[in-house]
Amino acid sequence: MPLQNRVTPTGEIIATTHRGLFTGNRGIIHDPATKTLLKKRWSSPAWLTCTCEFRGRRREVMAQQSWTELFFLDEATALAAGHRPCFYCRRDDANRFRAAWEKGNRVHDVRMHDIDTVLHHERLDHGKKRLHTLLVPVAQLPDGAMLQQGDKSYLITQGRALLWSAAGYVAVEQHPDEAMLLTPPSTLRTMNAGYRPVLHPTALP
Repeated sequence: MPLQNRVTPTGEIIATTHRGLFTGNRGIIHDPATKTLLKKRWSSPAWLTCTCEFRGRRREVMAQQSWTELFFLDEATALAAGHRPCFYCRRDDANRFRAAWEKGNRVHDVRMHDIDTVLHHERLDHGKKRLHTLLVPVAQLPDGAMLQQGDKSYLITQGRALLWSAAGYVAVEQHPDEAMLLTPPSTLRTMNAGYRPVLHPTALP
């Protein structure tokens, strides 16, 4: 029985046998005795995306009264859900993200706490995922942006729309032109300023 620890682009946490490229956390949101989630879905405004391998360390998932190990198909999925690179295990990526965030959002000397505060407002609406109006045509979105139309999530890369699933992406014939933006606007501006998230191999041409 797979654990409920896989994050979708909408921020929902599901159980699936499929593995992802990244791990991460939102603080402690599980019971280590049962390895099940608590009712809350975050305990910290710092929603992180981490590497699955770091200095040879190994953790038994959901076994400690420590941060709850969550998993993501790829970085685009994590960013859409409202996470950002971890400054501890992904310092270079976090520095690139912060520099692009400053450029895209026209701010200077920003701290990661400041980014977390903005993201926390942009990702949640009364405890549920906040969707944003799409202000440009789909074809003009940067690689890694994600959209929501109905109950389906889509990745945009090289002007193409790909349907998200826990196993990977699938090409679709038509763009989701009536979709809403899943990726937080500040993160979208970060992508426009040059940050390129890691995509799952199924997204590559």
